Amino acid sequence: MLYSALINVMVKAARRAGRSLKRDLGEIEHLQVSLKGPANFVSKADKRAEEMLYEDLAKARPGYGFIGEEGGTREGADKTHTWIVDPLDGTTNFLHGIPQFAISIGLAREGTVIAGVIYNPANDELYIAERGKGAFLNDQRLRVAGRRQLDECVIACGLPHIGRGDHELARKEMAVLQNKVAGFRRFGAASLDLAFVAAGRLDGYWERNLSPWDIAAGQIMVREAGGTISDIGGKDDALKTGHVVCGNEFVHGELLRILGPLG
Repeated sequence: MLYSALINVMVKAARRAGRSLKRDLGEIEHLQVSLKGPANFVSKADKRAEEMLYEDLAKARPGYGFIGEEGGTREGADKTHTWIVDPLDGTTNFLHGIPQFAISIGLAREGTVIAGVIYNPANDELYIAERGKGAFLNDQRLRVAGRRQLDECVIACGLPHIGRGDHELARKEMAVLQNKVAGFRRFGAASLDLAFVAAGRLDGYWERNLSPWDIAAGQIMVREAGGTISDIGGKDDALKTGHVVCGNEFVHGELLRILGPLG
């Protein structure tokens, strides 16, 4: 399949960093049994992947700004374009050798995300989206699921853990939705949750307290697959608020109606 020059740049960068992460994943099993543990190793893997991404993207598009989870904001001469990058989304999964993690690259032009790439090197699944050109998984066109009965839907969510998030609110949200949906899933990598909604594997997804690099690429993926995405208040503000709800038009609307009043 022929991609635009922009998507080719993003895919090439994601694949190179992905090869590094896949090699590192192979080391996790050995590190699990060491006294030191794998945490320091994963931190190095994360930072190495981000530097590789920065090098490749900066070389291909000099002057673009760069926001990364590890290195923070790097200003560029071109103030209209910014890469928004998570070099390893799903760090805890990676740390435990669970192959549900991804590299996420979004490109914003004047504040609007115009392209996204999400790549899971563990299973070689590559999701791409470009504004007005659709969303694809390994060259197959993506469409969100069409279910219009909430009790038939599988919904993904985030679950706060020690030191993170509002545990009481999360329990309240789960309790209200438990009797309304066919099932919950918590996979631990926000970019892939969004990609799964775009692919129709999940009917909907919501999570609070995310960062822009968790959302940027997945946001355009969902939209280009025909889905609807917003913050939990219904505004197109998820990158700023960190709260996200998505699905097809019906599921998105139902989740907003149920979750919105809770917090």
